[in-house]
Amino acid sequence: MYTQSLILDRKSGDAAELEDPERLAHFQRRIDEERKIEPNDWMPGAYRQTLVRQISQHAHSEIIGMQPEGNWLTRAPSLRRKLQLLAKIQDEAGHGLYLYSAAETLGVSREELVDQLLAGRAKYSSIFNYPTLTWADIGMIGWLVDGAAIMNQIPLCRCSYGPYARAMILVCKEESFHQRQGFDIVRTLCAGTPAQRAMAQDALERWWWPCLMMFGPHDRDSEHSDLSMRWKIKRFSNDDLRRKFVDATVPQARFLGLDIPDPELRFDAIEGHWVTGPIDWDEFFAVIQGNGPCNRERLAARRGAHEQGRWVREAASAYAARHAAAAAAAAAAAA
Repeated sequence: MYTQSLILDRKSGDAAELEDPERLAHFQRRIDEERKIEPNDWMPGAYRQTLVRQISQHAHSEIIGMQPEGNWLTRAPSLRRKLQLLAKIQDEAGHGLYLYSAAETLGVSREELVDQLLAGRAKYSSIFNYPTLTWADIGMIGWLVDGAAIMNQIPLCRCSYGPYARAMILVCKEESFHQRQGFDIVRTLCAGTPAQRAMAQDALERWWWPCLMMFGPHDRDSEHSDLSMRWKIKRFSNDDLRRKFVDATVPQARFLGLDIPDPELRFDAIEGHWVTGPIDWDEFFAVIQGNGPCNRERLAARRGAHEQGRWVREAASAYAARHAAAAAAAAAAAA
């Protein structure tokens, strides 16, 4: 989910060739010994660039990801569901702040990262460019989208870059709760009226394939995945994570009485894994290149919110500058 940015930059993997070989060897030994890389440690330029792209994409995804759920805050079917959804959206905002802070330890400012997003130069997860048409979609986001995110994020708790790994520990705890919350919504619908069960089935049919796309292209088509795994930014390949997700989710769907919308889905008894049919990668690339159902809507809403909050940022900056000036004047007078 949060390595989709790697497929868009074809130059980053070559930067390591320009680094000092001795330093690179020492850096790789630290990685191989499972010693965390910290902000003040030397690191290859490509390692830093890869982390900035991945962490910022992750942060952008958390922030943009609040929109499809926020769409249902006023229409949740009960006060309890409304409070749960509001708490979840607040969690996602916090995740974005943690991750922007982690990215800043790599020498890039939060303002620069946000400007890249608003200008359309930075990416976020493809999954958040799909609409939430019914309440069942909110359940699918929790059960499927957050479930897929957890498959990606748990290994990130062991990422070689310390600030990212530590931020992910709290994020994963909260995302696990979100996944259970979504499953409860879907389970309740499946135990309800025929219309509610049909709503859940319809939502599953719309979200299943985009969720499989979240893990990124097949390993053979993921150009820089090997470098990211050698540096232990990633711990598992795209296909391995997708397989783990499918193996975990198919039995849950069967428990709920829902049909996976894949006529070629089968269980490989020899390998011990569920095997899916072909994924429509043309759709995936269209979405990440800005041509999904809600790409323009999502960015327009984010730009609007950013502009509406300008006065708050300006007031905070003025307040901080005034207090800094007062502190400097007091220090000068004391001297």
